[in-house]
Amino acid sequence: MPLLTDLLPQAAASTDLPALTHLLQHHRPWTVLTGAGVSTGSGIPDYRDAQGAWKRPAPVRFQDFMDETLTRQRYWARSLVGWPVFSQAQPNAAHQALARLEQAGYIQGLITQNVDGLHQRAGSARVVDLHGRLDQVVCMGCGQRMARADFQHELITANPDWQHLSASAAPDGDADLGGVDFAAFQVPACSTCGGILKPDVVFYGENVPAARRQEAMNHLAASGALLVVGSSLMVYSGLRFVHAAKQAGLPVAAINLGQMRDDALLDLKLAQACAPALSSLADLLAPARSD
Repeated sequence: MPLLTDLLPQAAASTDLPALTHLLQHHRPWTVLTGAGVSTGSGIPDYRDAQGAWKRPAPVRFQDFMDETLTRQRYWARSLVGWPVFSQAQPNAAHQALARLEQAGYIQGLITQNVDGLHQRAGSARVVDLHGRLDQVVCMGCGQRMARADFQHELITANPDWQHLSASAAPDGDADLGGVDFAAFQVPACSTCGGILKPDVVFYGENVPAARRQEAMNHLAASGALLVVGSSLMVYSGLRFVHAAKQAGLPVAAINLGQMRDDALLDLKLAQACAPALSSLADLLAPARSD
């Protein structure tokens, strides 16, 4: 395999689509790591601004959710209001382009930090949901799982007046709901053991399951490059794959608007919005058939 330095002697300084296409053509298949920027085109807000700072208060921490009744009441009340918008989100052109590239043999595996399931709905098959899926709820006592849509019915039954509230959507399928008494909100317990019910996602302060992390590393080990899309890499659960790629001598490229945690680790960065950049990349490498 040609060395990256032979193919792109000025890769780190390149910011154009032809340079990215050239790199990826010579280092296929790739592992793709996606973040919140991929799903903003589907109406799901992202977390950070162009400088990598929080746009709103930081998400709920795992220990607070487990230890504090009021934290759980606040989370599930906001989730009741935000779930209808989140659950109706549809894949956008970024998800569709990645599915096309996988089907054309360019993508070995896709690791997503998102919890919306939109990659699978767009047609991607080799997906690792690094932080879990918001469409599932898990009991922290007995491990029983249920569909989030079913739990929505339980939340509304226990809190019928709350379903009529409205607020702007927030990144985790909840809503920016304020000015209400969260202490009045009733959170159903597990019907099997009475345990605490939690969305089946990795909260801040909670570890990614080891088996899931290893599955993602296995994809990277079978790849020729890592492509980061729509992630600032501010969270180490994603940054670890950049470190692993560099340690393995793999080129790392990114498509992302705004500051990233360590741009110096990138061989190439395309500072464009995810959907148009990925659509152009797919058009070049995996053009649609004309029947």
